[in-house]
Amino acid sequence: MKIIRFLVLLVLFLAACSRTPAQLGEDASPDAVPDLIGDYAINGVNSTGSEYAGTLTIQPGDTQGHYKIQWLVTGGVQVGTGVLDGNVLKVEWKSLSSVAGETSGAGSYTITVNAELYGKRTTDGMQGNVEETCYPNKKP
Repeated sequence: MKIIRFLVLLVLFLAACSRTPAQLGEDASPDAVPDLIGDYAINGVNSTGSEYAGTLTIQPGDTQGHYKIQWLVTGGVQVGTGVLDGNVLKVEWKSLSSVAGETSGAGSYTITVNAELYGKRTTDGMQGNVEETCYPNKKP
């Protein structure tokens, strides 16, 4: 529980450090998608127009083209799965910890040649989309 509180506070701090997002690369060819495994910085806008930030972690799933995903965003922690469909990562998610209570939803991200992700997520039972852009954290 202390770790989740720390992570939520860290995400809130990162959200306060706003900057202009970098320009995205071209969309990846469906037959030449870059490796998605790793950590990403998220810039998002919720359905009310409020901006938020966080981190996204993508790990290998049980089979090729399947992934385990975790979002640490302002106000919550979500986990889910993703399936690669050409150059689109289709996701399903649910909250582990959230100021809004238990939530779940789906979404899809287009993948760029630089392994950036951009797309929308929905929340079950709510109108509107969350728009997210995810930038890979390069390892030295």
